[in-house]
Amino acid sequence: MCAVRRLFLGLAASLLVLSGGGGSARSQTTPAPAAASEGRAPELEAAVRALVNDRALKDAQIGVVVMDADNGNILAQSGEHVVLNPASNAKLYTAAGALALLKGTHRYQTTLSGSINGNNVSSLVIRGHGDPSLRTRDLWQMVAELKARGVRRIDGDIFVEQKFFDEQTTPPAFEQQPNEWAAFRAPVSAVALNGNTVTLAIRPTSVGQSAVSWFDPPGFVDVDGAVKTGEDGADAVVLALSPNGKRLSAKLSGAVGADAKLVRYTRRVDDPRLLAGYALKAILEEQGVKVGGDVKLGSGEKGSVLARHESEPLSTLLYALGKNSDNFYAEMIFKSISGERSRPAKSQDAADAISAWLVKNDLGDGGVVVKNGSGLFDSNRTTAFSTAKLLRHCWQDSSMKNEFVAQLAIGGVDGTLHKRFRNTRARRAVRAKTGTLDDAIALSGYVLGPPGKSTIAFSVLFNRVSGHAASARMAADKLVELIYQRQWK
Repeated sequence: MCAVRRLFLGLAASLLVLSGGGGSARSQTTPAPAAASEGRAPELEAAVRALVNDRALKDAQIGVVVMDADNGNILAQSGEHVVLNPASNAKLYTAAGALALLKGTHRYQTTLSGSINGNNVSSLVIRGHGDPSLRTRDLWQMVAELKARGVRRIDGDIFVEQKFFDEQTTPPAFEQQPNEWAAFRAPVSAVALNGNTVTLAIRPTSVGQSAVSWFDPPGFVDVDGAVKTGEDGADAVVLALSPNGKRLSAKLSGAVGADAKLVRYTRRVDDPRLLAGYALKAILEEQGVKVGGDVKLGSGEKGSVLARHESEPLSTLLYALGKNSDNFYAEMIFKSISGERSRPAKSQDAADAISAWLVKNDLGDGGVVVKNGSGLFDSNRTTAFSTAKLLRHCWQDSSMKNEFVAQLAIGGVDGTLHKRFRNTRARRAVRAKTGTLDDAIALSGYVLGPPGKSTIAFSVLFNRVSGHAASARMAADKLVELIYQRQWK
C-alpha cells in the first residue's frame, strides 16, 4: 500500500541545503553536460515548462528529467537536482540494489530442523533468512514433509530462530506512525509469515445467528466476542487487536450482511517473532502431530534439516515492489541485502550497501539519502537526475535489464498503473513505478520505443502537493503521453 495519511517534511530544508539547491524547483536550472545538450527536444522542454508552471501546482517542489536511455542525452529537465522525498519511487533503488547485489536468481530458504528418534522429534526449529513470501500454505507443506518422514510427536518445544536479522523489527521511519495497524506498516523479521499480518475471515450464516469467523494464520490470536449475521447489506464489523503476552487478543463485535459471501480484514502484528512458531504448532496439532512443549525464541538443539521451503527467485518476488508497491516485501528484501554480507542483517547496513553501489556506478546526486527500502513515511531523499541515471543504468546493464523492467507496472495493464494510460496510445508502452504519500507524488520509468528508436527514461517527482495529488498525477501522465507521441510519431 502506497498511501499514507501523514507525511512529515522536517528534513527537506536541510537536505536541500546539502544539495546546493535550496529554494523552489522553478528557480533552479542546472545545465546538462555538453554532450547531452545536443539531444534536447524542444517540444518536451515546452511540456516540462508547462508542467512546472501549472497553476494547480504553484506551491509544489518539482523535479523532472527526460533522458534517452540508450545514449544518455537529456531531452528535457527542470529542478533536476532538487532533493525530494521520492515516496515509493524509493523502491526503484531497492529493486536495482537487490538485483545488483543479490542477483535475480537468489532464493530465500526456510527450514524445519531437529533430531528424529523413531516417530518423535526432541525439539523443532523453524529457521528463516528473510523470505517475504512465506505463507500459511507453505507451513502446511513442510508439516506434510515431516509426516512423510514418520514424525508423529514433537517431545519438546518449537523454537523460532530469528538470528538472520537483528532485533529491530520496525523498519526505519515506520516509528512515525506507531498506532497504525494496517498491513502496509507490518514489521520485518527473518522468519516472517503472511507478511507479518493476521487476517480475520468472516462467513455469514442465518440472520440473527453468529457468523463463522477464524484467523489466518492459526494459533496466534485469542478471540473474544462474535460477529452477528445481519440483514443484507449490513457491514459494521468491529475488530480490536491488542497484545496478549507473546500473541494477540481480538475483540469482535458488530454484524455482517447475510448476503456477504466472505469478508476479510487484515491487520499487522505488533511483535512478529513468534508468529510462525505458533502457526506451525497449530498446524502440527491439526495434522495429528502432538507438540509436548511451547513456542520459544531461540536456536534449540542442533539437528538436521527435516523440511525445507524455497521461495520463488528474487526476480519474481520483485514484482510485489514494482507492480504492487508492497512495503513489506520492499523492507524485507532491502534488509536481506545486508544479511548476505554480514550477520545479523541490519537496515542501516543495507542502506550503506546500496549507497556504496550508487556511488561506485555514479548514480547518486547531492543530498541523496537511502534510509529504508519502501519509501514509506518521511525517510528517503533523491533527485530526478539520480533517478533517471539509475533507470538508464538498469537499462544498459544486460545482467539486470530484463528483470528490472519486468517488475515495473505496465501502463493500462497491471499493478498501480492498471487504470492509468488505459485509454491512451501509450498503453503497454509505459513501464514505471508510482509513488504516493499525502504530500508527495512520483512517477518514474520508461517509455519503450518502437524498433529503430530509443527507449526514454523519465523521472517526475513532486513534493508539497497535499490536496493537489490528482493534479500532479495528471501532469505527470500528460508528460509521459507526450514522450510516447514523440517516440512513436
